[in-house]
Amino acid sequence: MKKYIILFSLLLSGSALMAQKTDTTKLKKTDAADSLLNAISTDNKPENVVIFKATRLILSQSTELTKKKNLNFLIIHRFGDFAGKNGGGQLYYGLDDIADVYIGFEYGISNNLNIDIGRTTIGGLADLELKYAILHQKTDNSSPIAITLIGEGGLRPYGFVTYTTFGDRLSYFAQAIFARKFSSAFSLQIAPSYVRDNEPMPNIAGNEQQFISLSATAVIKISKHMGFVVDYAHPFSSFRQNNSNFVDPLGFGLQMETGGHVFTINITNARAVDEINYLNDTESKFSKGQYRIGFTISRIFDFNSRSKDKQE
Repeated sequence: MKKYIILFSLLLSGSALMAQKTDTTKLKKTDAADSLLNAISTDNKPENVVIFKATRLILSQSTELTKKKNLNFLIIHRFGDFAGKNGGGQLYYGLDDIADVYIGFEYGISNNLNIDIGRTTIGGLADLELKYAILHQKTDNSSPIAITLIGEGGLRPYGFVTYTTFGDRLSYFAQAIFARKFSSAFSLQIAPSYVRDNEPMPNIAGNEQQFISLSATAVIKISKHMGFVVDYAHPFSSFRQNNSNFVDPLGFGLQMETGGHVFTINITNARAVDEINYLNDTESKFSKGQYRIGFTISRIFDFNSRSKDKQE
């Protein structure tokens, strides 16, 4: 996994150097590719910078939120192993298999507060989440970064043998995301996280109930409507670091905007979609062909009244 960390570091360093050459004042000019998440300004105040095209990247969530009275419908899919003993041509390179599927909804209570619900295949994990933007990057650089907080509760309703009490079924996830758009072509975010499972996952002797992690995500814009995404997470867990079965989640892919949709196709070694699951248990290794194709589809529905537009 060290080589992945080195590769990721080199990528970010090279991209940052490229970003420094671009005048940050160009961020004042938003293009059509930012239309899904860019609010319309009606005054002369500095505008919020749209750092990412969507609320979800590959592994991580972004600092972006679904706008007030908008509903974001999400489908996130992970196929089976591309290669290795559980992949290859016999399973159509993983397309005949399903590792995990997440179906969820994000609703904008306000432009700065979302409530999200969803469910994943792995463990039947159902989650309820609040996401709050406490700071936005501004076009005049008065605020150079964006900060978003996430708090999530997860419930595993099945597995009656594994859990003895209702409380054992609960898990918690908290995260602070720090992001900056360095230029029109490069965005970066860093996110420290906290995970707690009332019943350690996986349920193995010596596993901790709680640990912290750190993730980093970079997006390099390669065309008006497309960007290359690299997403990496490292759990700071002595149990996982001392057990060779566990590896760090890593993903890379392309994110595309088409009309009202944002579509991401990716390759990752993480089987799980939800942070609680993949930070707890990622054991798939790229070296053994245990990586998989995945995709994310995001569709936004606007429930704001059109009366104001009609009057204008």
